[in-house]
Amino acid sequence: MAFTHLHVHSEYSLLDGACRIEPMLDRVKSMGQTSVAITDHGVMYGAVEFYNALKEKGVKPIIGCEVYVAPRSMEDKEHGIDNDYSHLILLCENEEGYHNLCYMVSEAFTKGFYVKPRIDWSLLRKHANGLICLSGCIAGAIPQMLISDRYEAAKAKAE
Repeated sequence: MAFTHLHVHSEYSLLDGACRIEPMLDRVKSMGQTSVAITDHGVMYGAVEFYNALKEKGVKPIIGCEVYVAPRSMEDKEHGIDNDYSHLILLCENEEGYHNLCYMVSEAFTKGFYVKPRIDWSLLRKHANGLICLSGCIAGAIPQMLISDRYEAAKAKAE
């Protein structure tokens, strides 16, 4: 059965990722996988290196990012409220998605930075074309709602 890792942090996820791109590529190939995603925390620093290395070796690169989502607007910066961000994984489906993700990550740094580079749901709605959204890790809004038995709220957030 085919398998693709869709949530991988590289060396560009500072203090969180340890995978270097070339050794990761070698491991993916040795396991017979034909594609893999890069989803560094809040950044896309490794996207071009990742893309070029994988294309060269015949493995399909999936560019993504595990973004930080502000609890309110990304421009709100009140301590005790706005530093309680959640995680969300965004994967590029096509070139439009890549441009949208690059734009949002840039906005997260220039307009949304508070403790971390953050986006908000409004920005995501405006720039969602070409992107595939995953609920994220345990620090995502949907997993947190499910953990606290708030199924309907999690379903509403997903929709």
